[in-house]
Formats: sequence, structure tokens, C-alpha cells
Amino acid sequence: MKPIYILNGPNLNRLGKREPEIYGTTTLAEVEAWCREAAGKRPVEFRQTNSEEKLIDWVHEAIDEGAGIIINPAAFTFTSLALLDALKMFRGPIIEFHISNVHRREPIYHRSYVSMTATTVMAGLGATGYPIAVRALELLIQENKR
Repeated sequence: MKPIYILNGPNLNRLGKREPEIYGTTTLAEVEAWCREAAGKRPVEFRQTNSEEKLIDWVHEAIDEGAGIIINPAAFTFTSLALLDALKMFRGPIIEFHISNVHRREPIYHRSYVSMTATTVMAGLGATGYPIAVRALELLIQENKR
């Protein structure tokens, strides 16, 4: 069974400490545990980086090894054409995930490059939305959606 990749971008390693009024107090370690539980028997590659290069390398790995991707690209959502190009090569389902509702925030957060290729977008559910995204991704994989 191919794994799902849950990829997290810059500053998400600071979850629980960073702007709790926006992102809550849940840590990334707690999110990872929830995702693994939600995935059941499906293997999970759960990763976080502050590096655009590393994030793109992990998308390349998922192209070869993964069944689906949940990606919270954080600031790279709004800046990275390179990340968009990498994600466009992935043939399985992609969920773009954001803890906050980016559309209720400043205008700079309203234009996502990742949305141009994502199968679906989830935003505003808080950190507790991650396991919901895992279950949704499993359904998309079973339905062979892209």
C-alpha cells in the first residue's frame, strides 16, 4: 500500500507557540499523531520544513512513491511557482490544507498558486482539520480522483 504524504511548510514547526489566536495551541507532534491514527493501516510520510527546496524534493518523492498528498505549504502557497510546477507532476489527489481560513485574512493570502493544481482545498478547520483531510484523501484515492 502506497503511503500518503502530509507535507508542511515554513513555520509550522512553531505550531502551538506561533500566533495561537490564529493557529491555536495544538503542536505539530499532536497533529502528526492524529493523522497517523486517522490513516489507519495506510502508511504516512509526515514532514515539515522551512525550506522550499526540501518541500519540492518531497513532492518529487511522492510522485514516485505516494498515493496522495496533503500539503500545507504555508507562505509558499502564495509565492512558489516552483512548488506549483512540482505538484502539477503528481498524478494522484492533492489536498491543499490551511489551518486558518485564508480568505478571511489579509488580501495577500487570497491568491494560491497551489490551488491551480490541487484536487481540493480545505481551510479554516484549525489543526483538528488535518485528520479530516486524511480521511477525505483516502476517499479521493479510492475513487481514483485527481
